[in-house]
Amino acid sequence: MALDRSRAFFIHSDEIERYHYPADCPFKTERAAMALSVLRAMGYPTGTLAPPVAATEDQMQRFHSAHYLEVLRKAAGGTLDTEGLFMGLGTPETPIFRDLYTYASLATGGSLAGAQLIIDGRADLAFNPSGGYHHALPEKAGGFCYVNDMVLACDMLMSAGRRVFCLDLDAHHGNGQQAAFYSTDRVFTVSFHEDGRTLYPWGGFAEETGEGPGKGFNVNVPLPAGSDDEAFLLAFRELVPSLLKAYDPDAVVLEIGMDILATDPLTHLAMTNNAIADALPLVTQFGKPLLVTGGGGYNPDRSARGWALAWATLCGVDTETDRYVGLGGTFLGSSENGGSLRDMQGFRSGEEKRRIMEELGRTVSYVKEHVFPVHGIA
Repeated sequence: MALDRSRAFFIHSDEIERYHYPADCPFKTERAAMALSVLRAMGYPTGTLAPPVAATEDQMQRFHSAHYLEVLRKAAGGTLDTEGLFMGLGTPETPIFRDLYTYASLATGGSLAGAQLIIDGRADLAFNPSGGYHHALPEKAGGFCYVNDMVLACDMLMSAGRRVFCLDLDAHHGNGQQAAFYSTDRVFTVSFHEDGRTLYPWGGFAEETGEGPGKGFNVNVPLPAGSDDEAFLLAFRELVPSLLKAYDPDAVVLEIGMDILATDPLTHLAMTNNAIADALPLVTQFGKPLLVTGGGGYNPDRSARGWALAWATLCGVDTETDRYVGLGGTFLGSSENGGSLRDMQGFRSGEEKRRIMEELGRTVSYVKEHVFPVHGIA
């Protein structure tokens, strides 16, 4: 069934464009506005623009402690003590800056706004490119993340009686969601990420499948360094549609980090933005309301193009054939593919590819052996 674009919301505003991490930080908040600009330049639909509203302290306390939020607020005001350092603040990956608390609460509010649109029955698709802070823990910041909007959005949906399938596609493991929902079956967490042996946060292994009532409701698919689109899509096709069908959620919360790209300076995967675009129909085929967030991505131009492609794909645009050749070049961050949002395809081969496919095959087999039976999947 084609998406009714009147029920698609792109969550962004001029206000959120005012806030930035320090200039020397790899995390660029500008990516969200850049994605919107690319869509407009291509003449693609942007849906209904919805402004984010800052999350309240009460809302953020659904996952974070009041004390942590107070330390975070004081740090943004220039006061950082030893306790704040132990909470992960003040590192190169969690820098302190004046707009820290304001931006974090506003970006989080964008994801909560998307969740509320789904709860109210107004949206089938809501996209907050400024969201996706999946490393933040109840009392600890990490990996450019201070407030975990992913957990809070899932919690909001869950509290409204929805069963949630949380799918994290990012080079870094979605450790925040795993920590929050490891022992519940109300949120099914799935994370595809670079192997924790080669990338922060150094976890997310296949053997981590949940505990207690949540046993079998947490899936990790660590991708070996060098994994390309083919490797990723093979594992995705083997696992995600079956799990989605069996769990039958009321809503899907999806993070799409563009640090999966081969052009990303901080990670070690060899993927193109085609991987996400080709995976999305395997999710949308079930017709579930979808809350999408941004995530990692440290090549701003490529990240913006990847998100624009994902949004266009979700909105039913034929990005494979509808190419606006005259709008290529530097403005769209691409000079080699004639103005298409899609990256040029590239694949690994030889001994490295054989090793990658063997490792990933073992992971897929492990999930099928230990998780599929929990859900009655043959």
